[in-house]
Amino acid sequence: MLNIQTFSLGPLQTNAYLLTGEDPGRAVIIDPGMNPGALIKKIEPLEIEAILLTHAHFDHMGGVEEIRKLKNCPVYLHDLEADWLENPKLNGSLNWPQVSPPLATAPAEYALEEGQKLELIGHSFKVYHTPGHSPGSVSFLCGDDLFSGDVLFKLGVGRTDLYGGRERDLLDSIHNKLFTFKDEVKVYPGHGPKTTIGYERAHNPYVS
Repeated sequence: MLNIQTFSLGPLQTNAYLLTGEDPGRAVIIDPGMNPGALIKKIEPLEIEAILLTHAHFDHMGGVEEIRKLKNCPVYLHDLEADWLENPKLNGSLNWPQVSPPLATAPAEYALEEGQKLELIGHSFKVYHTPGHSPGSVSFLCGDDLFSGDVLFKLGVGRTDLYGGRERDLLDSIHNKLFTFKDEVKVYPGHGPKTTIGYERAHNPYVS
């Protein structure tokens, strides 16, 4: 069974997820955002197997450098955003000075791609390339738990007016990938409360 703890981090209240399996001493982090103090305190006794990034916008990668150095753990990111971690202009931090200082960190150790399966903490995470919010956005499916980043929210979708965003790609990602999952799949988004595929298919006004 996958144990999921949520941390709302930074000024944009980005959801970071701390995942553990049967061994409570080993964990995976999805999207360690800005001001990660609460998350760092929680992971002090844990071995972190990986940091998985749904995409490389600053509010999702703000805690990468501190946690990677602290825990000596690898970072996974889609290749289309391979240089975003190093580039404050691409990751957006340079464009939002009222929200964040310029952020940069070393490149990811591993590249993600469509259909890839990651075996971590005794679970299998399948990678779906779901562009639209950003070119390299991915979603991770583990059993009936979906981590959708900024692609699909409860009664909302990701914005497409940032660098590399495209509305047509976003809607294609939702309809032809995420909405192919069964209704019971729980959606853990990059911001806001969790939801389900069935609820969004029936009620989300942006994807009808």
